[in-house]
Amino acid sequence: MKKSLVALALMGAFSAAYAQSSVTIYGTVDAGVTKKTDTTTAIGKRDNNKLGFKGVEDLGSGLKALFQLEIRYEPDTGTLESGTRPLFQGESRVGLQGDFGTVRLGRGLTALQASNTAFEPWSGLPTPAGFQTDLQVAGYTTAYGIKSGSDPLGPAGNSANRFSNALFYNSPVFSGFQLNATVGTKENNGNLAAIQGTSLNPLLPQYAIGANGSAVPYSLSGTFNNGPLAAMAAYERNAIETKLWSIAAAVTPMPGLKLMGSYQKQDQGHTKLTNPDTKAWILGANYTVGAGKFLLGYGQKTPDGVEKTKQASAGYEYSLSTRTYVYGELSQRKNSLVAGDSVKYYGLGIHHNF
Repeated sequence: MKKSLVALALMGAFSAAYAQSSVTIYGTVDAGVTKKTDTTTAIGKRDNNKLGFKGVEDLGSGLKALFQLEIRYEPDTGTLESGTRPLFQGESRVGLQGDFGTVRLGRGLTALQASNTAFEPWSGLPTPAGFQTDLQVAGYTTAYGIKSGSDPLGPAGNSANRFSNALFYNSPVFSGFQLNATVGTKENNGNLAAIQGTSLNPLLPQYAIGANGSAVPYSLSGTFNNGPLAAMAAYERNAIETKLWSIAAAVTPMPGLKLMGSYQKQDQGHTKLTNPDTKAWILGANYTVGAGKFLLGYGQKTPDGVEKTKQASAGYEYSLSTRTYVYGELSQRKNSLVAGDSVKYYGLGIHHNF
Protein backbone atom coordinates (compact mmCIF):
# COMPACT_ATOMS: atom_id res chain seq x y z
CA MET A 1 0.00 0.00 0.00
CA LYS A 2 2.79 2.39 0.97
CA LYS A 3 4.67 1.58 -2.25
CA SER A 4 1.55 2.33 -4.28
CA LEU A 5 1.12 5.68 -2.53
CA VAL A 6 4.76 6.56 -3.17
CA ALA A 7 4.42 5.62 -6.85
CA LEU A 8 1.28 7.72 -7.21
CA ALA A 9 2.98 10.66 -5.52
CA LEU A 10 5.98 10.42 -7.86
CA MET A 11 3.72 10.18 -10.90
CA GLY A 12 1.76 13.22 -9.74
CA ALA A 13 4.94 15.22 -9.19
CA PHE A 14 6.25 14.24 -12.63
CA SER A 15 2.97 15.18 -14.30
CA ALA A 16 2.95 18.58 -12.56
CA ALA A 17 6.53 19.26 -13.61
CA TYR A 18 5.79 18.22 -17.19
CA ALA A 19 2.72 20.46 -17.30
CA GLN A 20 4.89 23.43 -16.32
CA SER A 21 6.99 23.05 -19.49
CA SER A 22 5.81 22.70 -23.07
CA VAL A 23 7.25 22.65 -26.57
CA THR A 24 5.08 23.31 -29.62
CA ILE A 25 5.88 22.36 -33.21
CA TYR A 26 4.07 24.60 -35.68
CA GLY A 27 4.27 25.70 -39.27
CA THR A 28 2.73 26.90 -42.51
CA VAL A 29 2.45 25.32 -45.95
CA ASP A 30 1.32 27.79 -48.60
CA ALA A 31 1.51 27.27 -52.36
CA GLY A 32 -0.34 28.50 -55.40
CA VAL A 33 -0.28 29.34 -59.07
CA THR A 34 1.00 32.87 -59.79
CA LYS A 35 1.34 35.05 -62.88
CA LYS A 36 2.94 38.46 -63.38
CA THR A 37 3.05 40.69 -66.44
CA ASP A 38 5.76 39.53 -68.88
CA THR A 39 6.53 36.38 -66.86
CA THR A 40 5.51 32.76 -67.20
CA THR A 41 2.96 31.10 -64.94
CA ALA A 42 4.72 29.63 -61.91
CA ILE A 43 4.18 27.78 -58.66
CA GLY A 44 4.59 30.46 -56.04
CA LYS A 45 3.53 31.36 -52.53
CA ARG A 46 1.49 33.95 -50.72
CA ASP A 47 2.97 33.52 -47.27
CA ASN A 48 6.35 32.57 -45.84
CA ASN A 49 6.43 28.80 -45.44
CA LYS A 50 7.83 27.89 -42.06
CA LEU A 51 8.61 25.14 -39.61
CA GLY A 52 8.92 26.37 -36.05
CA PHE A 53 9.60 25.25 -32.51
CA LYS A 54 8.58 27.29 -29.48
CA GLY A 55 8.52 26.52 -25.82
CA VAL A 56 7.77 27.90 -22.39
CA GLU A 57 8.91 26.78 -18.95
CA ASP A 58 7.24 27.98 -15.77
CA LEU A 59 10.01 28.98 -13.37
CA GLY A 60 7.67 29.94 -10.55
CA SER A 61 6.74 33.28 -8.95
CA GLY A 62 5.27 34.47 -12.26
CA LEU A 63 8.56 34.02 -14.17
CA LYS A 64 8.74 32.03 -17.40
CA ALA A 65 11.53 31.04 -19.78
CA LEU A 66 10.75 31.28 -23.51
CA PHE A 67 12.37 30.22 -26.75
CA GLN A 68 11.42 30.18 -30.44
CA LEU A 69 13.20 28.86 -33.53
CA GLU A 70 11.72 29.20 -37.03
CA ILE A 71 12.97 27.76 -40.33
CA ARG A 72 11.78 29.13 -43.68
CA TYR A 73 11.56 26.98 -46.83
CA GLU A 74 10.25 27.01 -50.39
CA PRO A 75 7.28 24.62 -50.83
CA ASP A 76 7.77 24.02 -54.55
CA THR A 77 11.40 22.86 -54.21
CA GLY A 78 11.81 21.97 -50.53
CA THR A 79 14.91 24.17 -50.29
CA LEU A 80 15.63 26.78 -47.64
CA GLU A 81 14.07 30.16 -48.37
CA SER A 82 15.99 32.11 -51.05
CA GLY A 83 18.90 29.67 -50.75
CA THR A 84 21.19 32.15 -48.98
CA ARG A 85 19.28 32.99 -45.81
CA PRO A 86 20.03 31.70 -42.29
CA LEU A 87 18.66 28.33 -41.21
CA PHE A 88 16.48 30.04 -38.61
CA GLN A 89 15.57 32.95 -40.90
CA GLY A 90 12.24 33.70 -39.25
CA GLU A 91 13.11 33.59 -35.56
CA SER A 92 15.90 32.61 -33.22
CA ARG A 93 15.33 33.97 -29.69
CA VAL A 94 15.42 32.97 -26.03
CA GLY A 95 14.27 35.03 -23.08
CA LEU A 96 12.32 35.59 -19.89
CA GLN A 97 8.77 36.80 -19.23
CA GLY A 98 7.36 38.19 -16.00
CA ASP A 99 5.64 41.15 -14.40
CA PHE A 100 8.32 43.35 -16.01
CA GLY A 101 7.29 42.28 -19.52
CA THR A 102 9.24 40.10 -21.97
CA VAL A 103 12.99 40.24 -22.64
CA ARG A 104 14.55 38.14 -25.41
CA LEU A 105 17.95 37.83 -27.10
CA GLY A 106 18.77 36.70 -30.64
CA ARG A 107 17.17 37.38 -34.03
CA GLY A 108 13.65 38.50 -34.88
CA LEU A 109 11.41 41.20 -36.30
CA THR A 110 12.20 44.72 -35.11
CA ALA A 111 9.73 46.57 -32.90
CA LEU A 112 8.53 48.66 -35.87
CA GLN A 113 8.20 45.73 -38.23
CA ALA A 114 6.37 43.55 -35.71
CA SER A 115 3.88 46.33 -34.92
CA ASN A 116 2.87 47.56 -38.37
CA THR A 117 1.51 44.31 -39.85
CA ALA A 118 -1.79 44.76 -37.97
CA PHE A 119 -2.43 47.89 -40.05
CA GLU A 120 -1.80 46.41 -43.50
CA PRO A 121 -4.74 44.76 -45.33
CA TRP A 122 -2.75 41.56 -46.04
CA SER A 123 -1.51 41.42 -42.40
CA GLY A 124 2.10 41.64 -43.55
CA LEU A 125 2.04 38.64 -45.92
CA PRO A 126 4.92 38.90 -48.43
CA THR A 127 2.67 38.31 -51.46
CA PRO A 128 3.08 40.84 -54.32
CA ALA A 129 -0.57 41.77 -53.74
CA GLY A 130 0.35 42.97 -50.25
CA PHE A 131 2.01 46.23 -49.22
CA GLN A 132 4.14 45.50 -46.15
CA THR A 133 7.41 44.52 -47.80
CA ASP A 134 7.63 47.74 -49.84
CA LEU A 135 5.16 50.57 -49.36
CA GLN A 136 4.56 50.07 -45.65
CA VAL A 137 8.27 50.40 -44.92
CA ALA A 138 8.63 53.21 -47.48
CA GLY A 139 10.81 51.12 -49.74
CA TYR A 140 13.86 50.77 -47.47
CA THR A 141 16.21 50.83 -50.47
CA THR A 142 19.38 52.73 -51.34
CA ALA A 143 20.40 54.91 -54.26
CA TYR A 144 21.98 51.93 -56.01
CA GLY A 145 19.49 49.26 -55.07
CA ILE A 146 21.70 47.74 -52.35
CA LYS A 147 19.62 46.77 -49.34
CA SER A 148 19.55 49.17 -46.41
CA GLY A 149 16.75 47.64 -44.39
CA SER A 150 16.85 46.87 -40.71
CA ASP A 151 20.01 44.76 -41.10
CA PRO A 152 22.04 46.30 -43.97
CA LEU A 153 25.36 44.88 -42.79
CA GLY A 154 24.03 41.33 -42.65
CA PRO A 155 24.77 38.66 -45.27
CA ALA A 156 23.59 39.06 -48.85
CA GLY A 157 20.06 37.72 -49.33
CA ASN A 158 19.10 38.31 -45.71
CA SER A 159 15.67 39.78 -44.98
CA ALA A 160 15.42 43.52 -44.51
CA ASN A 161 13.01 43.63 -41.57
CA ARG A 162 14.87 41.87 -38.75
CA PHE A 163 17.73 42.52 -36.35
CA SER A 164 20.27 39.82 -35.61
CA ASN A 165 22.49 39.99 -32.51
CA ALA A 166 19.82 42.00 -30.74
CA LEU A 167 17.92 42.52 -27.49
CA PHE A 168 14.12 42.69 -27.67
CA TYR A 169 11.77 44.11 -25.03
CA ASN A 170 7.96 44.18 -24.83
CA SER A 171 6.36 45.92 -21.88
CA PRO A 172 3.24 44.65 -20.11
CA VAL A 173 -0.03 45.94 -21.58
CA PHE A 174 -1.46 48.89 -19.60
CA SER A 175 -5.06 49.80 -20.51
CA GLY A 176 -4.41 48.75 -24.10
CA PHE A 177 -0.99 50.47 -24.38
CA GLN A 178 2.27 48.60 -24.93
CA LEU A 179 5.85 49.77 -25.53
CA ASN A 180 8.30 47.73 -27.62
CA ALA A 181 12.02 48.18 -28.20
CA THR A 182 14.76 46.42 -30.18
CA VAL A 183 18.45 47.27 -29.85
CA GLY A 184 21.05 45.64 -32.09
CA THR A 185 24.82 45.53 -32.07
CA LYS A 186 27.34 46.36 -34.78
CA GLU A 187 28.17 42.70 -35.27
CA ASN A 188 27.92 41.20 -38.74
CA ASN A 189 29.64 38.40 -40.59
CA GLY A 190 31.29 40.57 -43.24
CA ASN A 191 29.38 39.19 -46.23
CA LEU A 192 28.55 42.63 -47.60
CA ALA A 193 31.57 44.42 -49.06
CA ALA A 194 30.12 47.92 -49.37
CA ILE A 195 26.83 49.58 -48.61
CA GLN A 196 27.48 52.88 -50.40
CA GLY A 197 30.03 54.71 -52.50
CA THR A 198 30.91 54.46 -56.19
CA SER A 199 33.57 55.93 -58.45
CA LEU A 200 30.96 58.38 -59.71
CA ASN A 201 30.00 59.44 -56.20
CA PRO A 202 33.21 59.28 -54.10
CA LEU A 203 31.82 61.62 -51.44
CA LEU A 204 29.20 59.13 -50.33
CA PRO A 205 30.11 57.37 -47.06
CA GLN A 206 31.85 54.03 -47.40
CA TYR A 207 30.98 50.95 -45.34
CA ALA A 208 33.51 48.22 -45.95
CA ILE A 209 33.63 44.59 -44.87
CA GLY A 210 33.23 44.08 -41.14
CA ALA A 211 31.34 45.89 -38.41
CA ASN A 212 31.81 49.36 -39.86
CA GLY A 213 28.31 50.75 -39.47
CA SER A 214 28.38 54.19 -37.93
CA ALA A 215 25.56 53.66 -35.42
CA VAL A 216 24.02 51.15 -33.04
CA PRO A 217 20.71 50.14 -34.70
CA TYR A 218 17.49 50.40 -32.71
CA SER A 219 13.73 50.28 -33.25
CA LEU A 220 10.92 51.62 -31.02
CA SER A 221 7.15 51.32 -31.20
CA GLY A 222 4.12 52.11 -29.11
CA THR A 223 0.81 50.33 -29.75
CA PHE A 224 -2.74 50.81 -28.54
CA ASN A 225 -5.55 48.27 -28.83
CA ASN A 226 -8.84 48.73 -27.05
CA GLY A 227 -12.09 47.42 -28.47
CA PRO A 228 -12.85 48.82 -31.95
CA LEU A 229 -9.82 51.16 -32.02
CA ALA A 230 -6.15 50.41 -32.58
CA ALA A 231 -3.14 52.61 -33.35
CA MET A 232 0.66 52.60 -33.45
CA ALA A 233 3.63 54.94 -33.79
CA ALA A 234 7.17 53.74 -34.45
CA TYR A 235 10.71 54.89 -35.23
CA GLU A 236 13.70 52.91 -36.45
CA ARG A 237 17.34 53.66 -37.24
CA ASN A 238 19.63 51.06 -38.77
CA ALA A 239 23.42 50.70 -38.65
CA ILE A 240 24.01 53.08 -41.58
CA GLU A 241 21.64 55.66 -40.06
CA THR A 242 18.73 55.25 -42.42
CA LYS A 243 15.74 56.45 -40.39
CA LEU A 244 12.15 55.31 -40.68
CA TRP A 245 8.99 56.75 -39.07
CA SER A 246 5.59 55.07 -39.16
CA ILE A 247 2.12 55.88 -37.81
CA ALA A 248 -1.05 53.85 -38.34
CA ALA A 249 -4.60 53.41 -37.09
CA ALA A 250 -7.47 50.97 -37.53
CA VAL A 251 -11.14 50.94 -36.59
CA THR A 252 -13.82 48.24 -36.54
CA PRO A 253 -17.06 50.17 -37.11
CA MET A 254 -19.18 47.02 -37.29
CA PRO A 255 -18.65 43.28 -36.73
CA GLY A 256 -16.52 41.78 -39.48
CA LEU A 257 -15.36 45.08 -40.99
CA LYS A 258 -11.88 46.54 -40.32
CA LEU A 259 -10.71 49.82 -41.87
CA MET A 260 -7.05 50.84 -41.65
CA GLY A 261 -4.54 53.41 -42.81
CA SER A 262 -0.82 54.08 -42.37
CA TYR A 263 1.80 56.69 -43.27
CA GLN A 264 5.57 56.24 -43.27
CA LYS A 265 8.63 58.30 -44.09
CA GLN A 266 12.18 57.16 -44.74
CA ASP A 267 15.26 59.41 -44.47
CA GLN A 268 18.49 58.28 -46.14
CA GLY A 269 20.25 61.62 -45.68
CA HIS A 270 23.30 59.96 -44.11
CA THR A 271 24.10 57.95 -47.25
CA LYS A 272 22.40 59.84 -50.10
CA LEU A 273 23.44 63.32 -51.17
CA THR A 274 20.29 63.97 -53.22
CA ASN A 275 16.63 62.99 -52.90
CA PRO A 276 17.08 61.27 -49.54
CA ASP A 277 13.42 61.13 -48.44
CA THR A 278 10.75 58.58 -49.33
CA LYS A 279 7.11 58.87 -48.25
CA ALA A 280 4.37 56.27 -48.48
CA TRP A 281 0.78 55.79 -47.41
CA ILE A 282 -1.70 52.90 -47.50
CA LEU A 283 -5.47 52.58 -47.06
CA GLY A 284 -7.06 49.17 -46.61
CA ALA A 285 -10.09 47.19 -45.56
CA ASN A 286 -10.92 43.64 -44.46
CA TYR A 287 -14.49 42.35 -44.42
CA THR A 288 -15.33 38.92 -43.01
CA VAL A 289 -18.70 37.35 -43.72
CA GLY A 290 -19.27 33.72 -42.83
CA ALA A 291 -16.31 31.61 -44.00
CA GLY A 292 -15.19 34.28 -46.47
CA LYS A 293 -12.91 37.30 -46.09
CA PHE A 294 -12.47 40.17 -48.57
CA LEU A 295 -9.23 42.18 -48.70
CA LEU A 296 -8.82 45.58 -50.39
CA GLY A 297 -5.91 48.00 -50.45
CA TYR A 298 -4.50 51.04 -52.21
CA GLY A 299 -1.17 52.78 -51.61
CA GLN A 300 1.39 55.20 -53.01
CA LYS A 301 5.12 55.64 -52.54
CA THR A 302 6.96 58.80 -53.58
CA PRO A 303 10.77 58.92 -53.43
CA ASP A 304 12.10 62.48 -53.74
CA GLY A 305 12.83 63.34 -57.35
CA VAL A 306 12.12 59.81 -58.54
CA GLU A 307 9.07 57.95 -59.85
CA LYS A 308 5.85 57.58 -57.89
CA THR A 309 4.61 54.03 -57.28
CA LYS A 310 0.87 53.32 -57.14
CA GLN A 311 -0.61 49.96 -56.20
CA ALA A 312 -4.19 48.68 -55.99
CA SER A 313 -4.94 45.16 -54.71
CA ALA A 314 -7.91 42.91 -54.02
CA GLY A 315 -8.15 39.44 -52.53
CA TYR A 316 -10.53 36.81 -51.18
CA GLU A 317 -10.03 34.00 -48.67
CA TYR A 318 -12.42 31.12 -48.00
CA SER A 319 -11.88 29.00 -44.88
CA LEU A 320 -12.33 25.26 -45.36
CA SER A 321 -11.52 24.71 -41.67
CA THR A 322 -9.94 26.56 -38.77
CA ARG A 323 -6.49 25.76 -40.21
CA THR A 324 -6.98 25.72 -43.97
CA TYR A 325 -8.19 28.27 -46.50
CA VAL A 326 -8.08 28.81 -50.26
CA TYR A 327 -7.43 32.23 -51.74
CA GLY A 328 -7.42 34.34 -54.87
CA GLU A 329 -5.81 37.76 -55.27
CA LEU A 330 -4.77 40.30 -57.87
CA SER A 331 -2.96 43.61 -57.97
CA GLN A 332 -1.81 46.30 -60.37
CA ARG A 333 1.33 48.34 -59.76
CA LYS A 334 2.19 51.45 -61.79
CA ASN A 335 5.24 53.66 -62.14
CA SER A 336 3.97 57.17 -62.89
CA LEU A 337 7.04 58.41 -64.79
CA VAL A 338 7.27 55.60 -67.32
CA ALA A 339 4.46 55.33 -69.84
CA GLY A 340 2.97 51.87 -69.91
CA ASP A 341 5.07 50.66 -66.97
CA SER A 342 2.40 48.59 -65.23
CA VAL A 343 2.75 45.18 -63.58
CA LYS A 344 -0.31 43.02 -63.00
CA TYR A 345 -0.21 40.08 -60.60
CA TYR A 346 -2.61 37.16 -60.15
CA GLY A 347 -2.50 34.39 -57.57
CA LEU A 348 -4.61 31.34 -56.64
CA GLY A 349 -3.63 28.91 -53.92
CA ILE A 350 -4.13 27.10 -50.65
CA HIS A 351 -2.82 27.90 -47.17
CA HIS A 352 -2.56 25.42 -44.30
CA ASN A 353 -1.40 25.98 -40.71
CA PHE A 354 -0.29 23.10 -38.49
